Amino acid sequence: MAEPSDKRVLSIQSSVVFGYVGNKSATFPLQLHGYDVSTINSVQFSNHTGYGIWKGQVLGAQDVTELFNGLRINNLLNFSHVLTGYIGSESFLKKVGEAVRELKAKNPNLKYVCDPVMGDNGKLYVSETLVPVYRTEIVEQADIITPNQFELELLTQLEIKNEEQAFMAMNELHKRGVSIVVLSSSTLGDKNTLLCLASIRRGHFWWVFFFSILGEVSKKYRLKIPLLGAIFVGTGDLFAASLLTWLDKESEFKDALEKTVSVVQHVIRRTYEHAQSKLKRETPSMAQMELHLVQSKKDIEDPQVLIQAEEL
Repeated sequence: MAEPSDKRVLSIQSSVVFGYVGNKSATFPLQLHGYDVSTINSVQFSNHTGYGIWKGQVLGAQDVTELFNGLRINNLLNFSHVLTGYIGSESFLKKVGEAVRELKAKNPNLKYVCDPVMGDNGKLYVSETLVPVYRTEIVEQADIITPNQFELELLTQLEIKNEEQAFMAMNELHKRGVSIVVLSSSTLGDKNTLLCLASIRRGHFWWVFFFSILGEVSKKYRLKIPLLGAIFVGTGDLFAASLLTWLDKESEFKDALEKTVSVVQHVIRRTYEHAQSKLKRETPSMAQMELHLVQSKKDIEDPQVLIQAEEL
């Protein structure tokens, strides 16, 4: 495990002035665990787009190129991890792919955690021109990837209607070099349950590396997560940052997975309970449903495991 001084994360995703999505959702949890976090914002908005009205800027390829040039000139490209989330521009995403390639050449041990934010429930959030860039230039550099069901279908061009098809699609990403695939959310459970599925292959942990000498090894897991009757924004960003953390801290993948899911569960339950306590109308406002990250400090640092991972 790296010493705290060696834990440096470059996080590239959206940011907001008010609330917790993108870099605002990922930075605080990482810092609590001792990571130095450097952020590049793909967009800078007043608030997340779920409010219906927002103001701000979208960064382009030239913007990110200039930022990397400044880091390069000053010899500041020394990172142990890269984390990426929402990126809304094809040219920006291609520059990110180039940057990850450069960073991996500089540090072959660098781990790239990719949350391929493209859409959900059959609807794209980004231009369709980003999809082929994710399929090729991004996926093949990712060590860990955390798509939802729709994004996994986009990445693999495979239909997913059941668990077997989900693991087949995840295996396609393994074949392309991704060590860990976590299906962070899916509609494969019943009406009261969200299924999280995970697959690990080719040596993120020492025991996988040892047995991979004898041949391909993979482990598969299922977590059944009770659904809350509310919509939360920023949970995927929190999930990816927490997964990065617990994969570093835990020697067993199952433990890292359980703690990651439990962190998110603690945060959304606290958020929901707070919103309900302040409720003056039938539906909580967007502001009331902003993630209670700061209030969840202890749970982020040392979560009580709420949901067990079942090995398949």
